Amino acid sequence: MRLKEIAEKLGLEFVVAADSEAEVAGGYVSDLLSDVLAHAERGELWLTHQRHLNVVAVAKLRELSGVVFVRGIRPGPEVVQKAREEGLNLLVSPADAFETAGRLHRLLFP
Repeated sequence: MRLKEIAEKLGLEFVVAADSEAEVAGGYVSDLLSDVLAHAERGELWLTHQRHLNVVAVAKLRELSGVVFVRGIRPGPEVVQKAREEGLNLLVSPADAFETAGRLHRLLFP
């Protein structure tokens, strides 16, 4: 499913829409960068509370479809700028990680 469809259906707000047509293969929930580096798969959406610059680097390295900041957490301007430069989608979910992940899973794997 395309990222823009997911954003619309889950009420996610784009902070950076680098490629809203990106295909999303699944989701990954973690706040540990090392865990994401070791286990996230290409094309997944990463749900996290982390909002520092390293999030952009890890997401790009793992070729993720984007990063979703949960609980309405918003990245700072330096993170937004870096994501624009790197072509990384950033989104915000008003819901917590548990709810966002559950809704994403139901949407992708009905």
